[in-house]
Amino acid sequence: MSDDSARVGVFVCHCGLNIAGTVDCPDVAEFAGKLPGVVHSDDLLFACSDDGQENIKDAIKEHKLNRVVVASCTPRTHEPVFRACVEEAGLNPYLYDQVNLREHVSWCHMDQKEKATKKAKDLVAMSVQRVKMLEPLQRQTVPVIQKTAVIGAGVAGISAALDLANAGFDTYLIEKRPTIGGQMALLDKVFPQNDCSICILGPIMSEVGRHPRIHLLSYSEVESVEGYVGNFTIRVREKSRYIDLDKCNGCGLCETKCPSKVTNEYEFGLAQRKAIYRPFPQAVPSAYTIDPKNCRMLTQGKCGVCAKVCPTGAIDYDMQDKITEIEVGTIVVATGFDIYDPSATREFGFSVLDNVITNVQLERLTNAAGPTYGKVKRPSDGETPRNVAFVQCVGSRDRRVGQDYCCYYGCENSFKQATQIKEKYPQTEVAIFATDVRTHGLGYEGLYRRAREMGVVVIKGRPSEIEEDPETKSLKVLADDLYTGERLEITFDLVVLASALHPNKDTPELARRLNVSVGEYGFFMEAHPKLRPVDSFRDGVFLAGACLGPMDIPKAVAYGKAAAAGAQSLMA
Repeated sequence: MSDDSARVGVFVCHCGLNIAGTVDCPDVAEFAGKLPGVVHSDDLLFACSDDGQENIKDAIKEHKLNRVVVASCTPRTHEPVFRACVEEAGLNPYLYDQVNLREHVSWCHMDQKEKATKKAKDLVAMSVQRVKMLEPLQRQTVPVIQKTAVIGAGVAGISAALDLANAGFDTYLIEKRPTIGGQMALLDKVFPQNDCSICILGPIMSEVGRHPRIHLLSYSEVESVEGYVGNFTIRVREKSRYIDLDKCNGCGLCETKCPSKVTNEYEFGLAQRKAIYRPFPQAVPSAYTIDPKNCRMLTQGKCGVCAKVCPTGAIDYDMQDKITEIEVGTIVVATGFDIYDPSATREFGFSVLDNVITNVQLERLTNAAGPTYGKVKRPSDGETPRNVAFVQCVGSRDRRVGQDYCCYYGCENSFKQATQIKEKYPQTEVAIFATDVRTHGLGYEGLYRRAREMGVVVIKGRPSEIEEDPETKSLKVLADDLYTGERLEITFDLVVLASALHPNKDTPELARRLNVSVGEYGFFMEAHPKLRPVDSFRDGVFLAGACLGPMDIPKAVAYGKAAAAGAQSLMA
């Protein structure tokens, strides 16, 4: 469009002092009014308010504007507002352009007002040139595939999948492990009431397994994602279990006879498993899986005992990975988190001192289905500890490991585990070393008080060193009490490290395949932390649970349900 035919209106927003505190808005508006093709320019206190929008509409009609530029806040949140505004005034909504003066100018140049104003003028001038080149567009209706994919089958992914399936949408639930359930399935109790974790999760895991609209792709990984909102094609690799799921009845005879033993990752290194295994009794699907890296038949061509004893003939050593392409309208990402591993830095002697363990290892020790059948025992000698110390914020709120955020669950979890120890062993002394205590949710403060009433001691401070007695394997904890200023030296039989929640190690690669953003700490990044907390920057892709950042179970479930609702709104 030529300057002669262009009738551009420019509106510069003060946004209170968010923009006007740094940028001279009247000066920018006066500058814009002199640009070629601009027939009207004004500055408004709040352009997005009803009064501000009425001013824009009136100006469009009065000056016969055929292009509009608004210089205000981020288009991420405000562009739909102003598109609707110009459309209501009779202008095609795509003959509109927006300049982000807040994030791109005022907020990043607060101490450089003169340069900020000049930059604002440059951005407005560029926007005016751009808007003159825009062509009117018409909205089109595009068919939306009435199916969805949920990537990750922890408690957030399960909640999202069930809501979508119950709403009538076929749902593909993709889980990289042999079973669904995520980290919650490995917990003994959940705070604040110390309810049985698998008693809560197990029934909905079973519901997922038998739901007619949920297509479970366990032991599977996403290889690629193509397409656009409403029409995605996902390429999934279903890894070979070397077991026919339709034939396996879960009897466990193969596991009993298997001669190969390896470290059990589901017990966090506290026990061993066989090369053919089922992660835990309530696993869904309940079939067994052969570990190809440790099966003698697959690595050496020898053994084959599991195939010989299998009563249903479910073992198939020649089974290959299967590639499946699924077409869906929306995607929910719920890939969860990883637990920080202190062995990388040998923090507080973990992996070096026998009786220094993590909170997830203690979780398995207190679990009746764990390696000690619910009895808390020292790894060094199998004895019940007479005194136990918890060390908070291991791998979190620590700039040395690049994670200065709170892990969100650590304090509540330590108080939960402390009460479990006191309930089982009333004479055992328990102390918690914490710089400060944070209880985030309803009922969590009550858990703290209950622990204190049971005799759990809270020491304000962080241990500086832990020394091991070479004969007894007991641990001397050296710390400063920040309340009293006293130097403490206390001996414990067992030290438990409250390990932080870190981003899932697969997040960067999956984010690349999904073409979505990752935030500062490596978690998936939401489109807006307040207004769009479960939306990604890619339309049709939603985020749920702890893949967004540290959170507890109720919050993860809420995010899963919110993501499901967002996906439904696009497909309805």
